[in-house]
Amino acid sequence: MKKIALFLMLVPCFYLSQMKTGTFSDLETQQKENPKPVVIHLYTDWCAVCKIEAHRLNKDKELVSMINDHFYFINFEAEKTKETIHFQNQDFEYLQNGNSGIHELALALSKNKNQPVYPLWIFLDQHQNLVYYQEGQMTPEKMKQKLKELSGL
Repeated sequence: MKKIALFLMLVPCFYLSQMKTGTFSDLETQQKENPKPVVIHLYTDWCAVCKIEAHRLNKDKELVSMINDHFYFINFEAEKTKETIHFQNQDFEYLQNGNSGIHELALALSKNKNQPVYPLWIFLDQHQNLVYYQEGQMTPEKMKQKLKELSGL
């Protein structure tokens, strides 16, 4: 009986679609081969709003399909990503601060240079020009609206 209950609890997880995520290191090559607008999501693992938001966005099949088909999506963990990232002809490093730290790229992308607000959404056109910036939670409806404006869908 316990196995059946566990199975029934997990079944909905298998039906949630997922946004295909890429990395900054892949972006330059991908843009040369097939230019597309870019959506960058900055988050942290301690941000409860980020977790709720990610769940809501991934539940919206139309949104997931729109992103997967027409955009490059980068999910960037601002305080745990430690590798050097090359983006827009610059190298960005992880800045260690005791037991924690933050990536220079998170600070460069944020308008608040001392401490970014999470979640942070950055939309770039296919030429990597900033076209939309939002600090704080993004609803699926607002995300679809902005994506349609950016892509002309």
